[in-house]
This record gives sequence, C-alpha cells and structure tokens, in this order.
Amino acid sequence: MILGIDLGGTNIRIGQIENGQIIHKVNAHSPSDMNLDESLAYLKSIIGTLVTENTTGIGIGVPSVVDIERGIVYDVANIPAWKEVHLHDILQDAFGLPVYINNDSNCFALGEKRFGEGIHFRNMIGLTLGTGVGAGVIINNELYSGSNTGAGEFGCIPYLKATYEHYCGSEFFSAFHQTTGKEAAKKAATGDTEGLKIWDEFGVHIGQLIQSLLFAYDPDAIILGGGIAEAYSLFTKGMKRSMLSFPYQKSLQNLQIRLSKNPNIAILGAAALV
Repeated sequence: MILGIDLGGTNIRIGQIENGQIIHKVNAHSPSDMNLDESLAYLKSIIGTLVTENTTGIGIGVPSVVDIERGIVYDVANIPAWKEVHLHDILQDAFGLPVYINNDSNCFALGEKRFGEGIHFRNMIGLTLGTGVGAGVIINNELYSGSNTGAGEFGCIPYLKATYEHYCGSEFFSAFHQTTGKEAAKKAATGDTEGLKIWDEFGVHIGQLIQSLLFAYDPDAIILGGGIAEAYSLFTKGMKRSMLSFPYQKSLQNLQIRLSKNPNIAILGAAALV
C-alpha cells in the first residue's frame, strides 16, 4: 500500500492506494496559519493515522519548487512558514519509509498519464486552470520535471501586459471584469450576453496559451483540470477560434483536448511517484 498526498494551499488530501485504487481517503485543512514546527507536527500526525505495517512508500505533491533529488521544497504556495523545508528527510525519519516529492501540477499530469485521460498518449500536458495556471509535462511516457520541477510553469510566461496566469486563471475575472468565474458562469448559463462574452474572451486567451504549448512541446494531448476547467463548455468556442491562427495545422488537427474526470487524480499521481 502506498500513501499519496496532495498538499494544497487550502486542504491536504491523503489516500491509501492499492493497485491504482484509493481504498481510503482523508481530507484535512492545510496548515497555512501555523509556524514551521507546528505545521510539520500537524502533517506528521495526519500521515501517522494512515501509515500501517503494509505501507511501502509515501508520495507527495507540493505547490512549490522542489529539489527532487534531495526532497527539499521551497516557498510553498499558501503556507508562508515553508520557505525551505527538507521534507524528504523529515518524513523519512518520522516513518522509516521511502519518500518521493514533486510539484503538485506534475503529480496531476502523472496521475492522468498513469490512471486517467492520458493513458493512451505518449506525449501530453496536464494543464490546471484555477486560482493559478499550472502544468505538468509527459515526454515519451515519462514525467519531465526539469532541474527544479520548473518545467511546465507556463503560467509565468509573459503574455500581453502581464503573464498567462493573469489572463488564464481566476485573476482574469476579477482584474478585467470585477467578478468571479462562478458568477460569470451563472450569468452565462442563463444566456446572459455579458456572461457569455466574458467566457468567450477567456477562451481566446486559453487558445493562445495552447498555441504556446504546441510550439514548445507539440503534444498528442492536453488534459484540462482545475476548477475553471469545469466551465469548459462556456469557453470552448473562443478557445478553438483563437487556435485557428496556429501555423502548423497538422499538429492542431492531431491534438486531443480532454477534461480530467477523476477528482482524486493528483493523489494517484503522487502515489505514482513511489
């Protein structure tokens, strides 16, 4: 049995996994308001309730830059106390088990590749659209992390007057339209012209982001996840119209865009690290 941990800024989700299936899962609040010692003690206490004599390893996805060779995480998003945490050594010392750590978006992509919508694709990108924009890259069936798990940080690429994250995450709705994605979706669902226009504009930006992914990696598939991806039907037209300007039509024709269907895929991806 393997423990898969998705350490988010709001919640910690831990699953006991056997044969690619979650047999038991626990949700807990993220230690965002705790100091370093308190937060680590808190995390270890939760993990300790799920470790058994049959546990063979721990895989953990963290929203941060990770030194995967040494298992050090840096500047973890939404946990201010985690500036430089030697998480591998801390957890291995606590539980005497192999520990593997990677970026949370990489775990999402790996989960989709091993257990989800990406199973049949050799080269794919898992793209998460939510508060921010994250991605994981699979090349020749293997996760590509880069030197510091920084591969796939497409949200940080300069775009228009800011970055892709500014236009393709939740900030788009607040910064440009003084609303939220949820409110804009409610309006669009009723046929409201303004709501539909907002989502069409959002789709145009997503289409430009996908063009950048095609130029960089020419993947077989892009798997969309995250809260905003749930509104895919509202931004599909704008996205596809925006993608039409891509110069290499064969790559565009062959590209598969799919939606993540498993809400626990990041947990499974973390377990797949083991």
